[in-house]
Amino acid sequence: MPRFKGDGAILAAIFAGGALGAVARAGLEEALPADPGRWPWATFAANVAGAALLGWAAARLMGRPGRRAAAYPFLGVGLCGALTTFSTFQLELLHLLDAGRARLAAGYAAASLAAGLAAAAAGRALAGGERAA
Repeated sequence: MPRFKGDGAILAAIFAGGALGAVARAGLEEALPADPGRWPWATFAANVAGAALLGWAAARLMGRPGRRAAAYPFLGVGLCGALTTFSTFQLELLHLLDAGRARLAAGYAAASLAAGLAAAAAGRALAGGERAA
């Protein structure tokens, strides 16, 4: 079996961030349970929050050397990777279409894209708009 020659601290950061993101997403799903044929608020909230956090993290933490090198892998890869979900978004669109809610599905798709882009831009703006060197 091939051995991994990566940085253990980075892998641990991704794992820890992923665990936190998964717990946060599960909490959202429990607080805002999906109702077929209705707006999927938990996935919408998770994806928009994740886009905002990813915009901030990419602008502020990406490529940061030294002690904080694991900050972006923790937030951007781990936490945001586990919190957000494209596959559930797609499945919920299909559920809306199956329920005869084509307009709601189109609105959900458009709102998700628009809100995600706006959230990522807002996150980047909050970080100062520049990548940290």
